Amino acid sequence: MPPLLPGLGFLLLLLGCQGAAAAGTELCSSSPVNESAVCASVPSASQEQLLEVARGQRSPCSLTFGQLACAQGAWLQDLQDDFLTSLYSCLASKPSTAVDPEYSILFFSKYDARKLLASLTAFSQQFSQVPLSLEWSLVFINGLWERMLQVPGIETPPVLFQWLHEGLEPFLVQPEVFGCLRAKDVSCEEFQLLVAALDGIYAQLPVEEQRNLYSGIKHFLTQDGSSQSCYSEAVPGLNSTAWFRNFLGSFLEHATVEDLQLFGDEARLQKFARDPVNLEMVGNLTLLRDTALYYTLLLSSAPAFPLPSLPDRFLCFLSPRAVGKLSREEALGVAQRLGRSCPWSRGMPAGRAPSSLAPQELQVASSLLRNLEDFSPAVLAALGQAALGLSVSRIQESIPEEQLEAALPALASVRGWSAEQARAVVNKLLRSGYQILDGQSLAELGTLVGGLNSSTLRSLSPEVVLEALQLPGFARHVAALPPALKRSLVEKVSSRVGRPAELVKLIPNALVSYIPKSLLVFGEEEPNVQDLNSKPWSREQAAMFFSDVVKAEPDFSRLSQSVLQGFTCAAASAVGAERFQELAKVMRKKKVRLGQDQLSCLLKMVTLHGIPKDWDSYPQDLLLFLSPSDYAATGNCSQFFTNIGKANVDVLPREAPQRQQLLLEALECLRIPGTQINKENAEILGWLVCDLGGEYIRSSGGSLLKDLSQCGSFLPEQEEAIRDVLSSGNTTFGPPAAWSAFTLSELSGLIPVLDPSILQQIPRKALTTWLRNFAWDSPLSREELATVVGELLPRRHKRADGCPAELEITETILNDELMPAYYSPEQLRACLRNSSLENHLSQVLTYPFSNPQLAVLKEYLEERYPDGYPENVLSSMGPFLPLLSPEEISSWKLSSADMLAAFLKTQPRPSQSLASAAIKRYVELGNALNATALDAIGTEYVCLLNATQLKAIDPPSLRVVSLNPSACSQETKNLLYQKAKEAFSDQHHLPAYYELILPYLEGAPAADLKVLSEHDVNMNVATFVTLRRDSLMVLTPREVQGLLGVHLPELARWQRRAPVRDWIALQRQPELDALHIGLTGGVQEGYINLVTPKFPAPSSAPLGTVAMVFHLLPALFLSFLMVSILS
Repeated sequence: MPPLLPGLGFLLLLLGCQGAAAAGTELCSSSPVNESAVCASVPSASQEQLLEVARGQRSPCSLTFGQLACAQGAWLQDLQDDFLTSLYSCLASKPSTAVDPEYSILFFSKYDARKLLASLTAFSQQFSQVPLSLEWSLVFINGLWERMLQVPGIETPPVLFQWLHEGLEPFLVQPEVFGCLRAKDVSCEEFQLLVAALDGIYAQLPVEEQRNLYSGIKHFLTQDGSSQSCYSEAVPGLNSTAWFRNFLGSFLEHATVEDLQLFGDEARLQKFARDPVNLEMVGNLTLLRDTALYYTLLLSSAPAFPLPSLPDRFLCFLSPRAVGKLSREEALGVAQRLGRSCPWSRGMPAGRAPSSLAPQELQVASSLLRNLEDFSPAVLAALGQAALGLSVSRIQESIPEEQLEAALPALASVRGWSAEQARAVVNKLLRSGYQILDGQSLAELGTLVGGLNSSTLRSLSPEVVLEALQLPGFARHVAALPPALKRSLVEKVSSRVGRPAELVKLIPNALVSYIPKSLLVFGEEEPNVQDLNSKPWSREQAAMFFSDVVKAEPDFSRLSQSVLQGFTCAAASAVGAERFQELAKVMRKKKVRLGQDQLSCLLKMVTLHGIPKDWDSYPQDLLLFLSPSDYAATGNCSQFFTNIGKANVDVLPREAPQRQQLLLEALECLRIPGTQINKENAEILGWLVCDLGGEYIRSSGGSLLKDLSQCGSFLPEQEEAIRDVLSSGNTTFGPPAAWSAFTLSELSGLIPVLDPSILQQIPRKALTTWLRNFAWDSPLSREELATVVGELLPRRHKRADGCPAELEITETILNDELMPAYYSPEQLRACLRNSSLENHLSQVLTYPFSNPQLAVLKEYLEERYPDGYPENVLSSMGPFLPLLSPEEISSWKLSSADMLAAFLKTQPRPSQSLASAAIKRYVELGNALNATALDAIGTEYVCLLNATQLKAIDPPSLRVVSLNPSACSQETKNLLYQKAKEAFSDQHHLPAYYELILPYLEGAPAADLKVLSEHDVNMNVATFVTLRRDSLMVLTPREVQGLLGVHLPELARWQRRAPVRDWIALQRQPELDALHIGLTGGVQEGYINLVTPKFPAPSSAPLGTVAMVFHLLPALFLSFLMVSILS
């Protein structure tokens, strides 16, 4: 590989030959070192002493750093790779000022390069997550840097990368370490060569190391307080305006706006920004969003700068102010380029509002379109994606109705319309006379189809919908539709298509998840495996046809991941016991994710003939149900837990005994003596780190923080421990007062754990920068982000008499996701008085407003809608849920199932009390619990329905919705079971019937369970023990065996617990023995069991069975007979 830079070798020579240290950095010095002078006063160490240290017979702490530095170089080569780790531990407790900095240069200069790199690698593994002392980092880097520069080939990327990434990384975490370079009198010209070398390996470095190096580069350039470091118009070598390229390179990606302002005043930065070399480099970088905006501002704010000449790359970061005074022609030209060049033109993530993807582009587009008066079809076509800048009022007022249909092809191809924009266009189009008479006219709506309301869509004939869905363009656009419209489209198609195979062929992928599972039962029809393989099924849907597919396709490797995830134990006979290992191995190759019940069954079938010796060929998630001893033939316990750590954590609930046992076994395997977990062990534990108790988190300090940030949720004691560790400041992140936006980005998964005492310490600028640049890509919810935004608001608010001019709510503000940070509640109330949110409501309510601010917004909505909220507002009520009461909901006009669904499906979901009030109000107004209403109620709220409401349910509705009443009263379970049985009565003879009726089985009578026992359903024991008690108690051992199938042996683990214990007590012991699973406690031969069961009333919970057992010995029978005869 060629050298990074022709002059780098000369740089290395220069860096190794500089003069005295700069004042104030006494821990750094330069080579060459006069060894005789330095070692004159140091007591010499013998070779024997060093050998004893190398063999572990003497502590490294018995020798001073000076003795080691002054020892003969050949003696040092016997030291072990972990010696540096031991040496640092010895030195860290001592004051660094007592050590001559030249010891470091002398010591490391004697080390063999390969041996030193091996020692540094071991050191890095130990200290990668443990903060080093700044003073001792300076001492070590003082010698290590000099030694690195002497390594052969250091000017080539592979060698430089190896030393920086594997060797010096822990020492470069603190930017002050780069101050050593200034102490070594490294000039700006020499530093420029170093930056070029580092830039050559930039792409290979992990992001964290890129940031650390950038911080060091920034420190070197700014440590003397000068804002013009390494730039001077008067110095020929330092007057280049390509300063960003010369001194920052690709590391500019990590620069904030505040950083840029440290490098020069605005006039100088404008020169840098416009330099062609810098422009070319920046065009290939991904700057922080705020930095990109500022860079673009530097370009566009120059006097007489021709905005149309701005490179496409920077158009996406224009400020609205920059485009405010363009002519009509200029505005149209920029808008066209904006639509072509910015991220929105490359597709939008499903489920994301356009504002959350590109708020800046929307603001600029909106400003640009204010310069246009004419919105002819030709102009709208030219705008492309920039048409998203059309406000609802401009759509309603500025596009002539008679031209709207002609503009439809252009508008229908724009991706990312908000709900309000799409509704405005479609409503205006329908008012102008547009009619949806066939599939073509529906498809012509394109991306605007989301503007149709549910009632309009339901009024269309199924033939119209079918025709439209068969047009490729329309099928692509339905992906962005709201769930209610997707469901309506599927209902339309399924009402005309009776055969599952045809339904599968006609429904596009974007609508597949809305197909009711009961419509995927093939019965006597043979499935088309190729069609099924091409669809993204849910696990529950695929379970409907899994048996049919494995019968039709003998080669499991031809089945897709989404089909294979439909595996059920009821399909065991279709697979064949001898082929389960083959099936499992295919699942591993295709990375199929299964649920707990599926994995439990698969494991039983795979191990029917013994434990496999090649577990690494099977799904990793199966290991969750094994112990290290089961894995012994495949690998050791460390390998076992490495694989466990990569398995799907969601399979086992946090409270599951199996999960807790795995953690205990892992800690024992790793031989962790106390409660301190190092990085290596954390990597092996994987997701098991998330289950570690608070004592482990505290003892391990910052070494677990990055792993914990991936966990998602914590127990209270874990949260407290995390806060203690972060508050201490003894981590690589430092104290909260020193955190930056990058720190918050690395800790984003832990931000919900932070309490006000920590949040208030974080610099306000860090919070703001993080929100603008990183927060929207984090997994945090709106509520969690609102907590952070709340810290940016002033603690005390003056009563606002009016809205300040600078806070007037404009289109730009409404498109800014940081809008909540600009207003106190009082200011928001004042500024809303003369503003309209209706056209931006769905977008604005995704912003992280605090509860006091939300209360103001709720007041606003109540004033705007005194007669009740419309459907589009109900669907956005999620943020207001903490402010709603059941009494308030009881006055709403929930006049349709769509309105009920809009409220119940809002995110986050309403509480039980609020949902109960909404359902009650809906029914009070005379509305039926149809399929739409039941789908909205779902499993989460089904227990809120009373007996009268349940009896009113039309059984066919259950064919198109999925309910699970397992948490409900026995009366609810009984009623819903009868409804479900009737709904699926025509499918009772098919294999899929068990999967359809399974959610309702807890209400099944004994007679129906007896019938099921004859159909190889392989019911798992978790389901068995929740069956109706009166039904379960009258089942015979033979019938129980028929129900459980492969799960029968598991029943033995339940024999001491109700209700299995009570069922056993009623059975004849010989019949239990015939099961061969070791059940005891049944009625012995010669005993009579007289049972008087007390069964619960339908609405009560099971109370148990009361039985009186008389043990009548044969002798008593004989005595009774003799007395009878004699009398």
